[in-house]
Amino acid sequence: MSCYLRFIFVLPLIMFIIGCGGAKKSADTASNLGSNGGLQKYLENEPSVKSVQSWPSKFGEGLIIRTAHYEIYTTLKEPLMLRQVPGFMESAYKAYQNQLTEKIETETLFKVYLFADRTQWDDFTKDFTAPDSAIYLKITRGAYYLNGSCVAYNIGRQQTFSVLGHEAWHQFSSRYFRYRLPSWLDEGIAMQYETPQYKGGFFEFAPERNLNRIGTLKLAMADGKILPMQTLITLNPGQVIMNGSDSDTAYFYAQAYATVRFLRESNYGKRQVKYNNMLLGGLHGTWPLDGNASSIASDRNIPMTAWNNAGISSAIFQQYIGSDFEAMNHEFMTFGKKITKNVHVSVKK
Repeated sequence: MSCYLRFIFVLPLIMFIIGCGGAKKSADTASNLGSNGGLQKYLENEPSVKSVQSWPSKFGEGLIIRTAHYEIYTTLKEPLMLRQVPGFMESAYKAYQNQLTEKIETETLFKVYLFADRTQWDDFTKDFTAPDSAIYLKITRGAYYLNGSCVAYNIGRQQTFSVLGHEAWHQFSSRYFRYRLPSWLDEGIAMQYETPQYKGGFFEFAPERNLNRIGTLKLAMADGKILPMQTLITLNPGQVIMNGSDSDTAYFYAQAYATVRFLRESNYGKRQVKYNNMLLGGLHGTWPLDGNASSIASDRNIPMTAWNNAGISSAIFQQYIGSDFEAMNHEFMTFGKKITKNVHVSVKK
């Protein structure tokens, strides 16, 4: 597969439990506020909302909500969830900034489409992704990023915010980074934003509570399916999807998630400065690449083939992080056992 489409599937195949506590579903019950005018007034006093106006789209009556960094087109009418969307997006933007050691700003708002249901999302996707819509419509429960926009629909509060946190990172990195990040790194970072926690109108992100990825990592370790670091960094999701099983794909994502945490946290963060420098090199376009590789990495109109992804990723990883893969693989397994220690896994039959 020469290139891959970037989207996230939400596959509820596995249950993960930490300690002895179970997950509780929260049910937001809100009064019916009626017309768009009622919802507009309801949102006006939210701290992160700059303006609200009607969106008379052919996909359903909705609103355009503007924040400091986002323009959100939504047909969602569930008041309490809708009220949290602007604060969530601004919280995500702040968290993405914290991934870097220097701040960057934008004058152009990021565009997000959030639909109330699958039918509206399907209709929009058929228009927005043509002639590739058949591929995007295969997404069962999730979201995608394409042409500068994040597109999602309501699949429940927690999962909706999870996929938005993931895809909006791809949106952020695509706009700001001069070089495209290797697949393992871009996906690994995106998964750090899948577990938001609501707090006082805004959200905090707790990657250490991403039980989906941590539990899958534990399964991969138990199955002996952990990839050597030197192999993981050369792959993209498309290769894994084409050549492996659904479990292999889930394992790839879980290991990419854990690898980002490993580089930032393992052994008291001994590689964090190297990791930070690698990201800054991608942001500013200063990776030590030759002319052809530099063009491919920086020109998003050129497909990033599997071969290009592998070569560029391996080169920059060894330049910034190191090439002692034997030692890193051993340390990664130790780190993996540590972060999965209190997670108990049961597979649904």
